[in-house]
Amino acid sequence: MDSFLIQTDTFQLSSTDFIIRLLVALGIGAIIGLEREHAATKENSPSFAGIRTFVSIVLLGFLGGLTYYILGMWVYIAIVLSAVILTGISYFITASKGDIGAATEFSLLITFFLGTLSFMGMLSISLLITVLVLVLLSAKIRLRTWVGKITPEELYDFIRYVVIALLIFPFLPNKTIDPWEVINPHEVGWVILLTSGLGFVGYVLMRILGSGKGILLSGFVGGLISSTAVTWVFSKKSKKDESLSLHCGVAILAASTMMVVRVGVWTYLFNPSLMQSLIPAIALVLLTGLGITFFYYLRQKNKTIQEEPIRQGKPLDLRGALVFGALYMAILLSVSYANSYLGDRGLLISSAIAGFSDIDAISITVGKLSLNGLALSLAAQAILIATLSNSLVKLGIGLWAGSKTLRKILLWGYGAMIIALVIGLWIS
Repeated sequence: MDSFLIQTDTFQLSSTDFIIRLLVALGIGAIIGLEREHAATKENSPSFAGIRTFVSIVLLGFLGGLTYYILGMWVYIAIVLSAVILTGISYFITASKGDIGAATEFSLLITFFLGTLSFMGMLSISLLITVLVLVLLSAKIRLRTWVGKITPEELYDFIRYVVIALLIFPFLPNKTIDPWEVINPHEVGWVILLTSGLGFVGYVLMRILGSGKGILLSGFVGGLISSTAVTWVFSKKSKKDESLSLHCGVAILAASTMMVVRVGVWTYLFNPSLMQSLIPAIALVLLTGLGITFFYYLRQKNKTIQEEPIRQGKPLDLRGALVFGALYMAILLSVSYANSYLGDRGLLISSAIAGFSDIDAISITVGKLSLNGLALSLAAQAILIATLSNSLVKLGIGLWAGSKTLRKILLWGYGAMIIALVIGLWIS
């Protein structure tokens, strides 16, 4: 039987555990030190900390954890302070020579505590933090390149979003303010933050990935921003040059498939139980969309195309966000009225009409109402009908603005997705 080196009411350490944890700690120090030493060599700049230093500091943190249980808390605190002081002195020396970066010093202190965590047996946490540290340290050049490409407008819009999220949104009243008790300013603010945040993510992805990364990826990323905009842009492009119709069809179908993903995300966020009712239908439509998209993608894979930039607008369109909020409240009131006074048929008709303009607002609205007594089966039908009407609108745009070849592609592609939606309505 393995003997215990330490055995208290709250902590036990056997000889085998001690060896395993020590080896993990040494491995953590070695791999972080290897990255730092390699970076210093590559940049041809001296570094005070390499493999030996990081192995030593992780070992110090490991032994500090041991002394905590053997000699007491104050000894461990003294060891921590000595590590901080030595690291601070090192930074002062390097900063006085013009190198004011502190990544190595901070990673050294983190490594110290990783040694302590390893001693305590939190190996999974230690290894996870190690991976994060390595990713951050090794991404220095890429981060500098990416930050250098950020425009002032993008930076200011990001700051505006943070200000709205942290300083305005928390103070919105969390109670209904209308006679029908459906408009809650706090919930409306939450919806605006979520949708504008998704648009911001789509903008960033389009900036990073969308241009020159392939028509398929452009379609999927563009679908995060607006599948209708993607349909309009690529339909007109196919009309100008019919030889590009196959490529344009792939982008349009990819964006419409991403629309189905957005419907699922909004539904899950606002009512996970409703999403469970929608899973069979959503999965069927999603698989159909992916299948038809990749079918046409494989047909044009060996051809080249100069991608059409999708107009993204501003990174954070505050006016558009407010318009969306007003649209959401209007749809919320109309759908609530239709459900209360016109019954199930009125709800489904209003959902179909709402789907003509925006699929996100009606998905969120129905998801919210299903939490307040609306039957899940009826809510699922309303969302699928809205998705169906939105798909018909985009099909109409493609047939009107697209080339003859694109029309055939969209009739087959959207036809398959519409059939899947009808089947989904039948099984929901």
